[in-house]
Amino acid sequence: MTGQQALLYLSLKYNGNWDLIYQAIREKKFIERDEFDRLSKMQVGPYITVLDLDYPKRFLNAVKPPFVIYYRGNLELLKDEGRCLSYVGSRNATPYGERMAKEICAGLAKKGVVICNGMARGIDSIALRSALEAGGKGIAVLGSGIENPYPNSSRDVYERLLQEGLVISEYPLSAEPKRDQFPLRNRIVAAIGKALVVGEASRLSGSLITVNFALGYGKDVGCIPFEAGLESGCNSLIKDGAHLIETAEDAYGLLTPP
Repeated sequence: MTGQQALLYLSLKYNGNWDLIYQAIREKKFIERDEFDRLSKMQVGPYITVLDLDYPKRFLNAVKPPFVIYYRGNLELLKDEGRCLSYVGSRNATPYGERMAKEICAGLAKKGVVICNGMARGIDSIALRSALEAGGKGIAVLGSGIENPYPNSSRDVYERLLQEGLVISEYPLSAEPKRDQFPLRNRIVAAIGKALVVGEASRLSGSLITVNFALGYGKDVGCIPFEAGLESGCNSLIKDGAHLIETAEDAYGLLTPP
């Protein structure tokens, strides 16, 4: 059995749970061939492991590098970090946040930038949809298995990404979405983009988890400004030193610093 097969076995056995996989590796738990054969029949699509040459190098420096990445679509989109920008935001998008996401992500797509996020309801799905409609590409990182995408409201984006972009997950194909898996997938979202833009967020938004990961990786963070007096996580981040992003050109500048 190869190292890649062993990692696939552990990923399937522990349903993609990073901590349990890591513990099994540390304890050198015995792999039963019959169980491997049974579990491997569950995996019918492409995947890469941390041991493969085409595993994204920037994932190696991420928090808890995924042992196995299941994917559908064009894996080549992961190769050029300089073309990728993570664009995340609130699930409860305001008309202003929606308009800015559409304008900026469509503009970035026309410049050849690949938009990445978790395909959540609201700003995330709007950003991906806008990039695709402008003729660009997108990458979605799921907190569930690829054959069990969540949420249903983003199904149209998911179907297009299978053909025109990339969908990845560290969870086996039919894995159910679980609450604790979504904050974890944000570490991958932050790792993919050369920079991160927050399109809308409250001060308690889950998007701030992605911001913390991005800052930990040493990446630039930009934010869309909001009206004064609002409980805006974006405005707070700008006060703390995040780049102010008003146009696609501003966001593009995060990928092409002077």
